[in-house]
Amino acid sequence: LAMIVTAGLAGWRGWLQLKNREFERTHDNPYPPAASAASRIEMADLKERIRKLEAIAAGVDL
Repeated sequence: LAMIVTAGLAGWRGWLQLKNREFERTHDNPYPPAASAASRIEMADLKERIRKLEAIAAGVDL
């Protein structure tokens, strides 16, 4: 039983260390990675669609 508990505790500590490294890696960089060209184009398209829908809802004729 002691061996199983020791192995479980070692695994738990390893998992916590892994999660801590992931947290530090994502929070150390104050600048997020640059978006790809395709995602920027898609975002621009979505913003344009939202603008058109808002204009339709406001009753403005495009």
